[in-house]
Amino acid sequence: MSNITAIYLRNGSSARYARNHQVEYNWVDGAESLEMYRPGGYHPIVIEGTVHGRYRVVDKLGFGGYSTVWLARNIHLQHYAAVNVDISKSSLQETRHNAIPFPLDEFELNGPNGKHLCYTTTPARCNLRGVSFSRLFPLEVARALSGNLVQAIAYMHSQGYANGDIHLRSILVKLPSSFGHLSTEQLYEQYGESETVSITRRDGKPLPLNIPTEAVLPLYLGKNAKEFSLSDTHMLLGDFGEAFATDLKARKGEDCHTPLAMRPPEARFEPQAPLSYSADIWSLAIAIWEILGMKAILQIDVLGPLPPKWWDCWEERGQFFDAGGRRPRQNRGNVVSTRRKTAAILDLMRRMLAFRPEDCPTAKEVLQSEWIVSWALPDLERRSLIK
Repeated sequence: MSNITAIYLRNGSSARYARNHQVEYNWVDGAESLEMYRPGGYHPIVIEGTVHGRYRVVDKLGFGGYSTVWLARNIHLQHYAAVNVDISKSSLQETRHNAIPFPLDEFELNGPNGKHLCYTTTPARCNLRGVSFSRLFPLEVARALSGNLVQAIAYMHSQGYANGDIHLRSILVKLPSSFGHLSTEQLYEQYGESETVSITRRDGKPLPLNIPTEAVLPLYLGKNAKEFSLSDTHMLLGDFGEAFATDLKARKGEDCHTPLAMRPPEARFEPQAPLSYSADIWSLAIAIWEILGMKAILQIDVLGPLPPKWWDCWEERGQFFDAGGRRPRQNRGNVVSTRRKTAAILDLMRRMLAFRPEDCPTAKEVLQSEWIVSWALPDLERRSLIK
């Protein structure tokens, strides 16, 4: 696999670095750890600067512990690209799957912090964590996204690699093809100018040459979950900074950096034991559950409706229920069919969330499960019929 890293990703590595090192610069909320602009770390990029002689930087798309990601316009081909600039110690290999971004272009940059491997991919709209809080996805959209995600993980496993860090921030949604036709001026008009914050040293001294003078806040290109249709479910799996080949080098549980809510139990309770594909299966189950929107409303589903007084003052209730107090995605069709769907997804979740790794199904078995075959994949296939 590779160190194909952040596209609107986590900032875990940056946060860990900031906790363990002295803070030298002013804090910029929403930006990467500025202390990572050091030898072996990030490469300084500026808006309207040109990278590799052909990519004019328009805005920032995101960052992670292993790279910063920039929206740029190819001045020769006149199209947009996501330029991923890795930290100077990383490496790059390529992938081949329609839900896993592979490099369109690869090059190196030499700068004050070292030599940086860079690659470009098609820009993505947003990650699922950022959009899922807005409202529930339509059910067919949630199933299509889940099916596509399972396909991507099954492909990775078939190539001998575990993802090692599945969570909603690393699941990206592709932009519509119309985005590529926007001029830079039209882009700024529709989404706003790039937002920057001046960087200063806490001790008042001049900035060194290995850090930019301004931090750029990431541009948000997403939309509300309720506005998604099947045509919006083309996804990319990003952030491969924690991926590992299971037969080459063992990854111990103590080295697992998956967010705690998604972390498999063996990583917590057997920190010295090697991780394998089963760790991905656990995190994949949590991701599917969250995509379906069940986690946010589980409490009311179990305990029943809120007291009327609390219900009336709950301003956010419309995000989860309609005016009659019903779940928006409630299936009012055939009761037998509804029960079968519910039984199928619950059975799949129970099997994927097995406490013992040896009891977990493989990604191929998940792909062949009743819920995936009967409902998720058909919704994904219907997407291909939409023009």
